[in-house]
Amino acid sequence: MTDVALFYAPGSCARVPLIALEEAGCPYDLRLIAFAAGEHKAPGFLAINPKGKVPALVFGDTVVTENVAILTFLGRKFPEAGLFPDPAGGVSDIECLSDLSFVASTLHPIVTRIRMAPFFAGPAAAQAVWDAGATAMDPFFALIDNRLAERRWWYGDQWAVIDGYLNWVFFRVAGAGYDTSRFPAFAAHAQACAQRPSIQRALGIERAQEEVLAARGLLFVPPSPPFA
Repeated sequence: MTDVALFYAPGSCARVPLIALEEAGCPYDLRLIAFAAGEHKAPGFLAINPKGKVPALVFGDTVVTENVAILTFLGRKFPEAGLFPDPAGGVSDIECLSDLSFVASTLHPIVTRIRMAPFFAGPAAAQAVWDAGATAMDPFFALIDNRLAERRWWYGDQWAVIDGYLNWVFFRVAGAGYDTSRFPAFAAHAQACAQRPSIQRALGIERAQEEVLAARGLLFVPPSPPFA
């Protein structure tokens, strides 16, 4: 047991702080939350995060929720891990917060509409929700693609935790039928991320946790278009 615990569900954005913990080399306990069993609404978890959402990070006596806060917290706890660019290189803390907030508050809600369209409407309207989400995502993927066409990572030559967050966005929408081939630089970024050891370890952990849920009959796979 350690004094660090990450409350997590496979496929969710909790993958991003998992990557950050792996990148930092921080020992942690992984606490699997099975949404299909309603564990995110159980009293024990609500005592950790009353919002009933993952991720939630317990670090000693501190509980941190929401990815922007968790990633910033870990970046300050482990500055040597390079989760954020060195300010001496010209990227300010405020710019990093702005960029993470863009992923969390702009991209992430659109991801949910693409990946989880049937949960926003009945079967007859799910395709319309997906279509609206894909249309909304197009200009933002174009923006990201244009930036990555000029550099390997979001901030240049050095990987940062935002690259892991962007990779999760790419993964989620690609798995929901969104055409990522129109954005070759972003696709190349995804391939580069797939070679990063911390991301490989996180994906291995995710596969193992999916097997745990499948054995319990609780693995949830969202439907993809076309919707009936």
